Amino acid sequence: MTTRTERDPLGSKAVPADAYYGIQTARALENFPISGLRAPAVLVDATVLIKKAAAHANMTLGRLDSRIGGVIVRAADEVLNGGFRDQFVVDVYQAGAGTSHNMNVNEVLANRASELLGAARGEYTSVHPNDHVNMGQSTNDVYPTATRLALLLGHRDLVVAARALATAFAIKAREFDAVLKVGRTHLQDAVPMTLGQEFTGYAGCIDYAANALERASGPLQELNLGATAIGTGLNAGDDYTALAVGQLSRLTALTLTPADNRFRVTQSMGDVLAYSGAMRRLAVELSKIASDLRLLSMGPRAGLAEIKLPPVQPGSSIMPGKVNPSIAEMVNQVCLQVIGCDVTVCTAAEAGQLELNVMMPVIAWNSLHASSILRNAMAILREKCVDGIEADPERCRELLDRSTAVATALSPYLGYAKTAELAKVSVATGRPIRELVLEQGLMDGHQLDRVLSPDVMTRPGIVDEGSKP
Repeated sequence: MTTRTERDPLGSKAVPADAYYGIQTARALENFPISGLRAPAVLVDATVLIKKAAAHANMTLGRLDSRIGGVIVRAADEVLNGGFRDQFVVDVYQAGAGTSHNMNVNEVLANRASELLGAARGEYTSVHPNDHVNMGQSTNDVYPTATRLALLLGHRDLVVAARALATAFAIKAREFDAVLKVGRTHLQDAVPMTLGQEFTGYAGCIDYAANALERASGPLQELNLGATAIGTGLNAGDDYTALAVGQLSRLTALTLTPADNRFRVTQSMGDVLAYSGAMRRLAVELSKIASDLRLLSMGPRAGLAEIKLPPVQPGSSIMPGKVNPSIAEMVNQVCLQVIGCDVTVCTAAEAGQLELNVMMPVIAWNSLHASSILRNAMAILREKCVDGIEADPERCRELLDRSTAVATALSPYLGYAKTAELAKVSVATGRPIRELVLEQGLMDGHQLDRVLSPDVMTRPGIVDEGSKP
C-alpha cells in the first residue's frame, strides 16, 4: 500500500495515498478498532449537510472565499449523492463527543474539494479541514445538530410505517367485526368480544404511539449550531447561526430553529432521550401485539388457533410440516433491541458532565439504529403478516361456547355468587351455562337468549335493564 505523510499537532503519520480521509481519521482507526460498526449513512448525510450549510453561511458573510466555499459545497453534494461512502470509516465507539466523526467528514470534504481545485490530497493548502470546512463550528455543536437532524431525517418514514401498520390492523378489524370470540384476561377466559374489537385495540395502540413520536420530534428541531464549544458562540455569531440554520431548513425541508438556550442544547441530550423514549413506547406496544399474534395463532391443533398467520418459511429442521410465527418472532427481537438501545441512550444522556455530554456517539448510534430497525420491522410485519392474517370463525365460536365467559352477563340478574356457582359447575361438568340456568329455572328461555346473545354482550350496557327478575 502506498502512503502519504500528513502532520497534525501530535506529529507525522502515514495515511493511505488514495484515502480521502486524513491523519486524524487514521489515528482514530488505530485508536478505536472496537466494533467494526460505522456511522449510519443518515448521520453522515446530516453532518455533510451541516458542512454545506456552514459553507453557504460563511460565504454570505464574506468569511470564506467563494472559490473555496464553492468546492466545499460541490464535494458535499457528491457525498450526498452517494459518493465516497467508503471513506467514512471511524468506529461507532470513539473519542467522546464525536470529534473523530466530525474530523473524518472535514477531511474527506477538504481533500475532495482540494482535488477539485487541482491540488493533491493531504496538502490542505487550498482547502483545510479545520480552517475552511469546519469554519465557525465545533464538534460540540456539529455532532448534537447532526444527531438531531439525522433523527428528523428518518422521522417521517418511521411515522409513516407506524401509521401504515395501524391502518392495516384497522382494516383487519373491519374484516373481523362479526367474528365472535372469547376475550381473555390473566390468560384466562373473560367476557365475549369480537376479533374485530381486539384488532381495533392493536390499531389504536400503534396510532397513539405514533402520536407520541410526533410530539417528541418537535424539540429536536431546535439546534445548537453556532453554539461552538460550549454555547457562547465564540468564532460563530448570531448572524452565522441564523444563516446556517436557515440554509439547513431549506436543504432538508424541515422546520429548524436556532436553540433558544444554546447552553441547554449543548449540555443536554434530553431531547434525544425523549425521542428515544417515544420509540421505546412504540416498541413495547408493538412487541406486545406481536406476542398476541403468536398466542392467537398457536396450534394449529393443540393451541388457540383463532387466527392463521401467513406462512413465510418452514418452521423446523426436524419436524416436517411445522410452520412458525416467524415474522412476529422477528418483531419481538427487534423490539427488545430497541428497548436496549433506549437503556443505553438513557444512561449515556445522564453521563454528561458540565458543559458537554461526551457520550454523544453512543447516543447517536443507538437512537438511529433503533429508528432504522423499528421502521423496517413494522413494514415487514404489515406486508408479510398482518395483511394476510385470516380468522377462523368456527374455532373462535367453539372456544366461546365452551367457556364460562357468558356468565358475567348474568350477574346483574342472578347476582355474583349465584353466577360464580353456575360457572364452577359448568367447568366441572362441561355443561353450558345456558343449560344449567334453564334446568334450575332461574330465567325463562326467551330472556336468557337475549341476555346471553354474544352479539349483545360485545356492546356496552345491560340487556333488558329495568326488567330483571
